[in-house]
Amino acid sequence: MRHDSKANRRKGPAPKRHPRQPSPAHSSGSPRRHSGPSAAPPAGATPRRRRFRPGTRALMEIRKYQKSSDLLLRKKPFARLVREICQGFSREALRW
Repeated sequence: MRHDSKANRRKGPAPKRHPRQPSPAHSSGSPRRHSGPSAAPPAGATPRRRRFRPGTRALMEIRKYQKSSDLLLRKKPFARLVREICQGFSREALRW
């Protein structure tokens, strides 16, 4: 695996989307209706939630948990699990 600097691996900002323009072949005298960014949402409607690209949310969570120092698993259940696994490898009593 080749290691590049962070600047080379990161993508630039997402391109801005422009509303589609009606093509001349489909123009029929009546105006086309579309619910693009200029259309106002109906009263009482909630705005759409932001959708991240696949993997972006996972990377955000990884960064969040790497910055924090709190435990993700409780100590006692984790200790019981480790003891149980160690007993499978050795039949003699292990001291903790």
